[in-house]
Amino acid sequence: MKKTAFFAVILAFIGLSANAQKGSAFGFKAGLNYSANGDYFESIGDNAKNPDRNIGYHIGLFGKIGDRLYFRPELFYTTTKSDYDSNTFNVKKIDAPLLVGMKVIGPVSVFGGPSLQYILDTEFEGINIDNIEDDFSVGLNFGIGLSFNKVGIDLRYERGFNDNEATFINNNLGTGVASRIDTRPDQLILSLSIAL
Repeated sequence: MKKTAFFAVILAFIGLSANAQKGSAFGFKAGLNYSANGDYFESIGDNAKNPDRNIGYHIGLFGKIGDRLYFRPELFYTTTKSDYDSNTFNVKKIDAPLLVGMKVIGPVSVFGGPSLQYILDTEFEGINIDNIEDDFSVGLNFGIGLSFNKVGIDLRYERGFNDNEATFINNNLGTGVASRIDTRPDQLILSLSIAL
């Protein structure tokens, strides 16, 4: 049922983006993600010595319907990296934010809305993780953007509405103890978009 809902959102994205009106657009977007486990701001302090260790990327499509008040569905492929006890946890996923935004002044706008996530693959330092609590989850995006004709840049914060844990057995330490890590860490996302 959840997969059906996710793919329905994708079809809605394509359909809505095709019906252009004043101020509407369709285009490509890409950028960098900075993800963190635990307390986000505490994690940033811990990572100051190695700022590139939690950086991932995203690439995909966006649509925009409306002008001053707008709806912006997005669909993109994302990779994230998070450090857990000096090991790296990688996630590959499809994200579909459904954002509502408003122009504040000049090229500046603010936006927010739910972000749907479907996990494609996870890996923890060479260990593929199959036991994910839920492949599909919902989070929240909110941020600020600048738009100059066909080029836009935005900065947003994303967090999950609930933890989505993955379980794995750590046999490397010889303990065989099950461990849990969050597959939906908080993220700071910087994007560049180009309208066609």
